[in-house]
Amino acid sequence: MRKTLAIALMLTATLGLAACDKKSEDKAQDAAKHSEQAQEKMGEAQDKVNEAAKENAEAAKAQAESNAAAAKEAAPAPAPEAPKN
Repeated sequence: MRKTLAIALMLTATLGLAACDKKSEDKAQDAAKHSEQAQEKMGEAQDKVNEAAKENAEAAKAQAESNAAAAKEAAPAPAPEAPKN
């Protein structure tokens, strides 16, 4: 009687633990989905950072051209040469 009861309890415990594994598999799949989504969002964020850096480089180039033009306009005109006799 004791062996039968012990075997029945062990079998019940084994089935109970086997049923718990399904939940952990679901959690692992959910974690994988979230990981994929996070990687996609990181890629999108990196694209935005690259685009912002490109715009900053273009703005710096435009500013440099503007500074050069302003310096050229501010430079005094060369004095006319005196006529030679």
